Amino acid sequence: MENWNGYKLEKEIFEGRELITVFPEKSNGKWAIKTEYFDAFPDVQIKLLDMGYHIFHIKNITRWHKWEDTEARANLAEYVHKKYNLSKKCVIIGMSCGGMQGIYFAAKYPQYVSCMYLDAPVVNLLSCPAGLGKSNGFMDEFQNHKGMDLTELLSYREHPLDYIPQLVKNNIPVILVSGDADTVVPYDENGIFLNDAYVKNGCTIQTIIKNGCDHHPHSLEDNTPIIEFIKKYDQ
Repeated sequence: MENWNGYKLEKEIFEGRELITVFPEKSNGKWAIKTEYFDAFPDVQIKLLDMGYHIFHIKNITRWHKWEDTEARANLAEYVHKKYNLSKKCVIIGMSCGGMQGIYFAAKYPQYVSCMYLDAPVVNLLSCPAGLGKSNGFMDEFQNHKGMDLTELLSYREHPLDYIPQLVKNNIPVILVSGDADTVVPYDENGIFLNDAYVKNGCTIQTIIKNGCDHHPHSLEDNTPIIEFIKKYDQ
């Protein structure tokens, strides 16, 4: 096993993908999955490990999401439940494109998600990657990974925002963190759709807007509000 921030890390192949598992010193029977960028801004992961959570990350085909990635997470939920006797429900930690991955997963498989921490999540593909608003965009990368050009994207009906009604229907608790100066995934073109839908429908959401903050750094200077939200809703 490897060492990751003072905890034991194990790598294995699960359904043809690299699976990372980080073990707490003493398990509390709960787990979280970092949906993308495993090593980026890891403070929340470390704090959850301190509390007894297992932390998992399974490699995506692309950060721009394919449904095979969602299916792999559903299979992972069953796998860790049986192998480590963990809850079937997990905490989603989704940053940027990882937030998009989390939305797709929670919308299709709400039975595996207790709550979500989404940080500057990609919600509207016409904003990011297409760059039709304030975002600089990543359309070349998106087209290479998804095989979809801008003309096709304009009529696409599987944006993350198209799946918000499923999150609302199941009232999956969300803590949403974004910067108000984000030039990569602007809040007013992305996260605001999730916030407004939750507020309108009386669903559970806590939105924290960081004044003057661009896309990075993710998380908060003091991540206590995120941890307290998870403690409250991961039941």
